[in-house]
Amino acid sequence: MKKFEEMKFNIPELKGISKKNIDEHLKLYAGYVKNANLITDKIGEYMADPEKNMFVLGELQRRFSFEFNGIRNHEYYFASLEGGAKPLSANSKLKTAIENQTPSFDAWLVSFKLLAMTRGVGWAVLAWDHDTEQFLHIWVDEQHLGQLNGACWILAIDMWEHAFVYDYPTSEKKKYIEAFFENLNWEVAEEYFTELQH
Repeated sequence: MKKFEEMKFNIPELKGISKKNIDEHLKLYAGYVKNANLITDKIGEYMADPEKNMFVLGELQRRFSFEFNGIRNHEYYFASLEGGAKPLSANSKLKTAIENQTPSFDAWLVSFKLLAMTRGVGWAVLAWDHDTEQFLHIWVDEQHLGQLNGACWILAIDMWEHAFVYDYPTSEKKKYIEAFFENLNWEVAEEYFTELQH
């Protein structure tokens, strides 16, 4: 199998999210890349006798989904913080589409932030379902439980404590959510959405 490679992100100084928190978070992302590669190597070794090793292979495969999603989820997250905060443009297709599905963009944003406040560790995700041509809100437990098959990610906020623990106690994660949106490069989400329309 091809090796998974660690992406590099150009994240400027952020408001309300410290460089230390970003640096430590990036190390954790690098760990997902390393572990995904280690697991695929081990799967290759155990495949020499798959019947004898079927239980080990099954457990490795389960663990792989956690590590793989840990890679991809973080790539969405960090990409949305690259290049500094940028608002949605006046003629944003993403904003218009959200407004067509909800009472208003502001009402949608409130509901998404409430999703991010879900108790537990995981991800709040805005996704697009091609079949019904609508947005879906997804709560993903950990890195991989609750993913909706075929739903394409547009925006994701990491709600594991490691995403904000150096800046906010767990009782103040709402401040982290506000900081995330204050630093969000909406052009990245717009690009994801635009690509899905082809």
